[in-house]
Amino acid sequence: MVEALKLELVSPEKLILSEDVEMAVLPGGEGDFGVMRGHSPVISTLRPGEIVIFEKNKIKSRIFVGGGFAEVNDQICTILAEDVENVDDINRDEALKMLGIAEEEIHAAANQSVRNIATRKRDCLAARLSAVDNPAYS
Repeated sequence: MVEALKLELVSPEKLILSEDVEMAVLPGGEGDFGVMRGHSPVISTLRPGEIVIFEKNKIKSRIFVGGGFAEVNDQICTILAEDVENVDDINRDEALKMLGIAEEEIHAAANQSVRNIATRKRDCLAARLSAVDNPAYS
């Protein structure tokens, strides 16, 4: 039997998740990476994307994060993130509508600073929609 890794997901408001997991795949700033008990210590940025939690070699849950940071050692993975939601709870039609609005905000931006903020928002919303449509974890 695989020893469990403690996974903690924390938002600015509260502790969202604290459980033992077999493995989790995180959306690292440089690409997805898996963590299990015994992992080498690492600190990584997280890009907007999904955390996929595995139990008995099957997907247990998928959680969207709008970015953040992860600290991993051999026994625990702590994730600090904002915009956290269960992928199964995301309404695809609403997500698509929000993405369209974000695109309009980019085109209507009065200056580069506003355009940059709108672009980051759009990129996060695109990753959110992608999590819903991700065939790798269907």
